[in-house]
Amino acid sequence: MSTINPTGKEIVSVSGDFCGRPLTLEVNRVGFRTSASVLVSYGDTVVLGTSMVGSKPISGMDYFPLSVDYEEKMYAAGKISGSRFIKREGRPSDEAILIGRLIDRPIRPLFPKGYRQEVQVVSSVLSMDPAFRPDMVAMIAASAALSLTGAPFDGPVAGLRVGRVNGEFKAFLSPEEREQSDLDLVVAGVSSGIMMVEAGANEVAEDVIVDAIAWAHEQFQSAIKLQQELVEKIGVEAREYDLVLPNEDIQSEVDAWVEGKLGQALHKAYPERNELISVLRSSFHDEMKEKHGDDYEALHGEYDEAFTMALHKDVRAGIVSSQTRPDGRKLDEVRPLSSEIGILPRTHGSSLFTRGVTQALNVVTLAPLSYAQMVDTMEVSNGERRYMHHYNAPGYTVGEVRRLGSPGRREIGHGYLAERALAPVLPTEEDFPYTMRSVTEIMSQNGSTSMAATCSSCLALMDAGVPLSSPVSGIAMGLMMDGDTPYVMSDIADAEDFAGDMDFKTAGTAKGVTALQMDMKLHGLPVDVLRLALEQGRKGRAHILEHMLSTIAEPHQSLSPHAPQIEKIMVNPEKIGSIIGKGGETINKITSETGAEVDIKDTGLVTVAAINAESIKKAVDWIKSLVEEPEVGKIYEGKVVKVMEFGAFVNIMPGTDGMVHISQMADHRVEKVTDVVNEGDTVRVKLTAIDERGRLNLSMKDAAS
Repeated sequence: MSTINPTGKEIVSVSGDFCGRPLTLEVNRVGFRTSASVLVSYGDTVVLGTSMVGSKPISGMDYFPLSVDYEEKMYAAGKISGSRFIKREGRPSDEAILIGRLIDRPIRPLFPKGYRQEVQVVSSVLSMDPAFRPDMVAMIAASAALSLTGAPFDGPVAGLRVGRVNGEFKAFLSPEEREQSDLDLVVAGVSSGIMMVEAGANEVAEDVIVDAIAWAHEQFQSAIKLQQELVEKIGVEAREYDLVLPNEDIQSEVDAWVEGKLGQALHKAYPERNELISVLRSSFHDEMKEKHGDDYEALHGEYDEAFTMALHKDVRAGIVSSQTRPDGRKLDEVRPLSSEIGILPRTHGSSLFTRGVTQALNVVTLAPLSYAQMVDTMEVSNGERRYMHHYNAPGYTVGEVRRLGSPGRREIGHGYLAERALAPVLPTEEDFPYTMRSVTEIMSQNGSTSMAATCSSCLALMDAGVPLSSPVSGIAMGLMMDGDTPYVMSDIADAEDFAGDMDFKTAGTAKGVTALQMDMKLHGLPVDVLRLALEQGRKGRAHILEHMLSTIAEPHQSLSPHAPQIEKIMVNPEKIGSIIGKGGETINKITSETGAEVDIKDTGLVTVAAINAESIKKAVDWIKSLVEEPEVGKIYEGKVVKVMEFGAFVNIMPGTDGMVHISQMADHRVEKVTDVVNEGDTVRVKLTAIDERGRLNLSMKDAAS
């Protein structure tokens, strides 16, 4: 194979060991017109990472215009979409959006503040090894591509998805190992520290999670070194760039104006603090406009950003100097809590959870198993989601006029985090044969709505009578570093989030963690700091859980009268065909005549759902009659289906016939079968034996005695 591409450039690759397999990064084979593109191979997984960087800052942009996308290609897994109507990849699945966020979160903070050039990163999975998930290979591909652009990216970044099987940490788990693992942890970082953590866990202790984070950071160093080797081999030249930052003279002028007006004067609870800041900001702009005259209109944005910077510095100063937070709380103090359940009369379960000004309304709906969401992605075929958590946060929740639309990446991410927090404590479908949809409607935002959604959904599920194994609470934590000294804050609000160095959410039961999400704004944090933050988070979570249990101590023992009633039956899987019938004829007849919904699993679990018990009983009795196994010694009422010289065949249950020998038709001698029975007659018979060939011997004589 040629080592020179059609543009005349040399095809360059580097390879090295990564968690026991070769990892290869290759440049200049494809993507000739990108700012940078890299083909990353690991096992049979191949991911194309591409990056495009704009040539100059976008005028008027007040944020970093970075977009990071992860593309699932069905062909990568040798699949065609299971949809009958849509075969082309369209809108990314929720899973692809969540992986895109995973890649974005450790990358975004590694660009300098004030960088306004448009940057696009796309990781496209071209081939997927079914032995492991491809997402962390995609993260390496994105980081490598960015590192080759010459943009001011302080990487490279690498990540690892870690599980724990038989007490040992392992990366790149097989599907079978993922089923056995009690931990699903994603860690991303740079060579010096951690940038991002996300986890789902089955009530795992904080110490175990910290150990797993440290293990992952050590393991992915080889992938970081390989990217650095590639950058050096290519000889990447740094791009020139301009930063959009407040003018130092403007910042000094603003700092002088706010002196004495912040600090203790603004240590008020929300929303009073926000109202005071709004008045102060308005007065500031009025005074600056009067001072600078007509020139101020063009400088308004810079002065406003400088004012915001002054507020952030004030927040940090208060926490570092006196451990006093913007609303006057201590570092480990949680805002006032309030919660209610059963507030909506017709829903199956509902709750309202309030923490400070943050408020979440949650509604739970129960339905038969057939209402589970079908999942058809590159990684999963014909999967099902029996529990779904959806999160909505319209503009009015932050006091803004905002057009309504479909959920964005943030809403999908927050909903998934809350869903993940409750998933480990949900009952199995055998114990609770329902599909569960939990919807959080955020009513007001001021810090950590995802954890409010977690608490609210737990309360609503308990109100709905879902038998959770343990209640779950969640809390958002913050961190500010002053040199090497960490200041950890429990239950952060918006001002602390914007001014801080890390925010993380931790959810779990009294036993341990069920979900975790950490994002660092510093360029890597040591593991010991994360250990301190997790321990304080555990205490805060316990405080919130105590409040929740004062509202509802355990799940209700009965379901809402408006929820569907469901009865389950376990049948021999070989009998499923008898329930369905030819072309679905039998099951359709059951549902149409009884009004009940019937769901059948391959395991033999049959669930029957209806609003009233009478419909369920009719359907259950019908199904039992279809799958009942013949029982020796039992008396049946059956129909004569065939008459022979030596006896008669009687149908005792659907699809099951037995024979009554002429000698078993009466106490006296019977000369002719038709003297006693004819085809179509209904008779009582007793099953006396089943021979080695499965034939049923019946007796009318014994049934009469």
